[in-house]
Amino acid sequence: MSDRKQINFTILPDDDTAPPRTYANFCAVNHTPFDITLSFCEVHPLSEKEIRDAESDHVIKAPVRARVVLPVQFVPTLIAALQENLRAFEGPAAPPVPGKGPIH
Repeated sequence: MSDRKQINFTILPDDDTAPPRTYANFCAVNHTPFDITLSFCEVHPLSEKEIRDAESDHVIKAPVRARVVLPVQFVPTLIAALQENLRAFEGPAAPPVPGKGPIH
C-alpha cells in the first residue's frame, strides 16, 4: 500500500509571469453543459454612424479582449469571491443585499 500524505497550500498568482493587464467594460456569458465562457469586451462610445447602423439590426459588435472558459464547478467560488470583493470595495456603509447572508 502506498501512504498518501495530504499537504495544505495556498495558490497565489505569480506576478512575474503574468500577462499584461487588459481593460474590459462588458462581459458576455455563455455556457455548455460542461463549462461557462466569459468573453470580456471593450466597448467604446459610439459614433453617429455606429448608432445609425445599430438602429436597423440593434447589434453593436465589441472587440473581445479576453475569453476565459471555466468549469461549472468553479463558478460558485468565483461568484462568492466577486461578492466579497464588491463588499470590500463598497465599504461598510453599503446597504446589504436583501435575502443574502454572509459567504464563508
